[in-house]
Amino acid sequence: MQKIVTGIDVGTHQIKVVIAQSPDDPRTPPLILGTGYAESRGMKSGYIISTGDVSRSIAAAIAQASKAARVKVKRAYLGIGGVGLDEAFSRGETVVERGDSEITSRDIPRAIAASEAALPPGVTMNRKIIHTIPLRFSVDGVKVLGRSPIGMKGMRLAVETLFITSLERHVSDLVEAVEGAGVEVEDIVASPIAASFVALTKMQKRVGCVLANIGSETLSIAVFEDAAPISIKVFPTGASDITNDIALGLKISPEEAEQLKQGAVLGAPFPKKKIDDLVARRVSDMFKLVEAHLKKIGKDELLPAGIVLTGGGSSVQTMADLAKAVLRLPSRIAAIEGPNAKMQLKDGSWAVAYGLTIWGLTAGGDIEQNGNDSGMGDIFKGFWRWFKKFLP
Repeated sequence: MQKIVTGIDVGTHQIKVVIAQSPDDPRTPPLILGTGYAESRGMKSGYIISTGDVSRSIAAAIAQASKAARVKVKRAYLGIGGVGLDEAFSRGETVVERGDSEITSRDIPRAIAASEAALPPGVTMNRKIIHTIPLRFSVDGVKVLGRSPIGMKGMRLAVETLFITSLERHVSDLVEAVEGAGVEVEDIVASPIAASFVALTKMQKRVGCVLANIGSETLSIAVFEDAAPISIKVFPTGASDITNDIALGLKISPEEAEQLKQGAVLGAPFPKKKIDDLVARRVSDMFKLVEAHLKKIGKDELLPAGIVLTGGGSSVQTMADLAKAVLRLPSRIAAIEGPNAKMQLKDGSWAVAYGLTIWGLTAGGDIEQNGNDSGMGDIFKGFWRWFKKFLP
């Protein structure tokens, strides 16, 4: 029986819902059955300021998608973004369990749990761990080449882990808003990670790239290398800042400025060079933030697949060229149309919602396990399913 899943992307400007069905061929993208969107009400910078308003907006978007797909939505996968999304790194070490020193699947989750325990208290205070991603293993101080140390021999197993966290209050508010719309949340996924399943190819993730999701009020990036995410960051700037700069610079309304940003030709004679300069100044500042973060993690100018742009703000005509000029990396707009979709997605702003359906169809609800409420076998199953999503 083919599985049907729903992805909900709650953005500051719009709420987007995608309903998709598992394909007959597992090598092809999910079949899109229906999409829906609604204006976000009760949101600011990715945060909820009115749960009731957000619930009503979510319900409207779900109703539109349900009508198109002719299915009733009871459960969904939820994307989480906003400036509260952050990363933390930690190293943990454990003694190999078996007497013959062979590393087994039971040792890996114990090492990961040790890395979580080593996190500074301030990192987890008022925050919830969304994803736990093992980056590198070492056995007796020697780096493991390859994905898994299972089968190797040694006395001590160590792991360097990336933890993606979000403000706990923000997570609970989002879940409450979705449940207020009559839908149960199956799993929560960081929006940059969800978008990567649609916007990036396995080759791009393997050789190294950065995915930039340009929203209304935030710019989020996810850096990939060796087929796995190695860093994420969210900046409090977005496409609405470009609109505001044009409105202030030309002394026009935000509505007219939005049309000019998208390349429209209005009745009044506005000099194109001035518009281009206003856009270029703001967009360059945005990508300088990305450049600073890449320098911080030692990856500036070292990502062969360059930067891939998605999100509603990526539709600005000069965006890709400006990204290339500032970052000195190859740059392109993500293409997210699936070859077997009944309904095609209009632009990159749908990447998160569609990516959530891929997550749901390939991972299930137990993808992330932190060792607090499940057995070691379940932890390893979740860990291995996570890794398989990034294998070539």
